[in-house]
Formats: sequence, C-alpha cells, structure tokens
Amino acid sequence: MYLLEAKNICKSYANHKALIDVSLQIPKQSIFGLLGPNGAGKTTLIRIITSILQADSGTVLLNGEELNRNHIQVIGYLPEERGLYKKMRVGEQLLYLARLKGLTRSTAVDRIHRWLRKLDMAEWSRKNIEDLSKGMQQKIQFIATVLHEPQLIILDEPFSGFDPINVNIIRDEIMELRNNGATIIFSTHRMESVESLCDHIALINKSEKILDGRKKDIKQQYRSNKFEIEHAGPIGSLNHGYEILETQALENNHYQTVIRVPDKHNPNLLLQAIMGQSEIHKFSEIIPSMNEIFISKVSEQS
Repeated sequence: MYLLEAKNICKSYANHKALIDVSLQIPKQSIFGLLGPNGAGKTTLIRIITSILQADSGTVLLNGEELNRNHIQVIGYLPEERGLYKKMRVGEQLLYLARLKGLTRSTAVDRIHRWLRKLDMAEWSRKNIEDLSKGMQQKIQFIATVLHEPQLIILDEPFSGFDPINVNIIRDEIMELRNNGATIIFSTHRMESVESLCDHIALINKSEKILDGRKKDIKQQYRSNKFEIEHAGPIGSLNHGYEILETQALENNHYQTVIRVPDKHNPNLLLQAIMGQSEIHKFSEIIPSMNEIFISKVSEQS
C-alpha cells in the first residue's frame, strides 16, 4: 500500500534540530504534497530519503525494505537548486545523466527523443545548455529526473522559472506519470498547485510534522460551516442559531450573503428558512483552501 515510509526521523546540525521525530506514509501511485515554510525541514527530509544525508535516528523504508544504495536507481530527484553543465549540448547532457541511472545507450537515446518531442524541444537537442532560457533549462532537468522511469519521483519546487503555459504542460506530465504508476513527492510553496495536483499532504513547521492526511479529508476537517448565498431581495432575521456574517449588495436588488450554520446542522433547513424570504440564485458551501489551512496551522505555532 505504501511505497515509502519514514519512521521517527530525527536530524540535527550542531545545535539546530532540523527534523524532530517526523513520520510519513506515502501511498503508491499518489502525488504527495510536502509543505512547509522556508527552513521548516522539508529539504533535509528529502535529502535523507534520497540518501544524500543520513538521519541521526529513524528509518526510511522503500517498498518495505530499509533504504539502501540499490534504491537510488528507482528514485528520480529534481532539487530546488538546479545543476546542469552549461557547456554541454542538451542531448549529450541527457544521455550522460541517463547512463548514470543505468540505462543502455539505445534505450536512453529513444527516451530522450520521445521526451524532447513531448515537450516541444526536439530542435534544441544540439544546442548548449547555456543557450537555453531558464524555463527551457528547467524542462531539461525535469526530463533528466524522469528518463529512467523511477518508481519514486521527488520534485522540489518544479515550477520555478516557468510561465503559466509551461506550468500547465509540466503539471499534465506529472499527472500522467502518476497515472502510469509513479509515486511523486511534490514539495512546493505554490498552494494552487497543491489544490490541483496533490492526493495527500504533510505539513512540516519548525522541524515537526503538524498535519498530514488525504487532502480531501483535511479540507473537510477544516470546514467552517459557512455558506455563500446569492439571492434577490434582502434577508431578515433568521432563527436556529444561524449567523449572518456579511451581506454585499449586487445589481438589480440582488445580494450576496455569507451565513454560518451551527455544527451538525442540516443546510437544507437554512435553504428553507431563506426561501421563505428571498429568491435563491446560488447556494454553496465555503470550503477553506489549502493556502488558508497552511497559514492557519503555521500561525498557531508562531
């Protein structure tokens, strides 16, 4: 069920505790959002998972096995700090990195050509890396990360340097990789990307995990029982503990009103109460965004 499990990971640098007893369970074939402010410990955890660093204590399991050198071949890692050889040609760079991951030359060449065509970069194969824009270089590094078709793909701020069109292109490729069987750890500050991509999330703050679970479940957990109603004509007083939080006048005697209902209260009763006073044009629950949840949880520890 879980591709990767991190159990009670601790890591310190001199007097700084970078990770304190952090545990994660990352389901197979999922996109797992690893979230947190700068300095929270996300990059340290990623470096432990990729064997760049060793934890002071705790265990990382991949497919039920304790992490070892052989697992490096089934992991693809796109770090936040980009690193390409500027004087190398694009094709040579990708071939070199693919061979390091154990691909034969013929397999590597076939996959390089396929990926360059997919990302509309085939004509850049013979150009030097330094001749590419920042966004194009980012595409090349993304290709290098996934060429060997790893089981686990770790993407640290993968959309950095991309315009909106290329963000959509890479987002679609990430989802296709997941659909084809890959498991993806997605570390980012872009909450709109978390909303559109992630199945599960974990939030790390001040070196500790403070929230994790399925994104859908977490959003339900933070429901505030607020409903937004667009209606014709004003709404008067309401019984049953309903609280009118704000009302905004629109055009043509139309209004937009936000109402909070008591816990475990059936919203159909609210509908009935309003229908007796006003004509309803829109009725929707206000579900908190991941950005709002992120800010709320981090602020609790400030």
